[in-house]
Amino acid sequence: MNYIILAIIPIIVGAVTIYGILKGVKVYECFVEGAKDGISICIRIFPYLLAMLVGVGVFRASGILGYFTALIAPVVKLIGLPSEIVPLIFIKPLSGSGAMGVFTDILKQYGADSIIGIIASIIMGTTETIFYTLTVYYGAVGIKKIRHTLWSAIIADITAIIMAVNLARILLG
Repeated sequence: MNYIILAIIPIIVGAVTIYGILKGVKVYECFVEGAKDGISICIRIFPYLLAMLVGVGVFRASGILGYFTALIAPVVKLIGLPSEIVPLIFIKPLSGSGAMGVFTDILKQYGADSIIGIIASIIMGTTETIFYTLTVYYGAVGIKKIRHTLWSAIIADITAIIMAVNLARILLG
């Protein structure tokens, strides 16, 4: 079974290649064209990604996140959300790597089996890097008006956070 798991990607690549050859597609030429398109997309979206990553770095390094967490702590306690989770909630929509750093700090400080650790784990698995995803996907195809996407994603993340708190409380009884 382990051999199949280790070989799954080469098997898929081989199957796609063989299928393309059988259908008369010039597989190598298509691959090269796709690689060219991928590089041009990377060049187009790089400034947006750089701006977002610099913004997240400044936000974390300046200490504003700590002040904002202290300010909003009384409000989040009303819904039963531990205030220690607030930095994760604000960083996750912006940066997956930034959220992973905050998440790691939470687990080191409170432990994976604590209510805070469980809520943070559920949030990491159920929320999205909204602004990063919008930047990459919409920037890649040149969409400038995101319409209802942002609000839908924010509502989905809020729902996931509320459910994370409730699910963790149910699991820990």
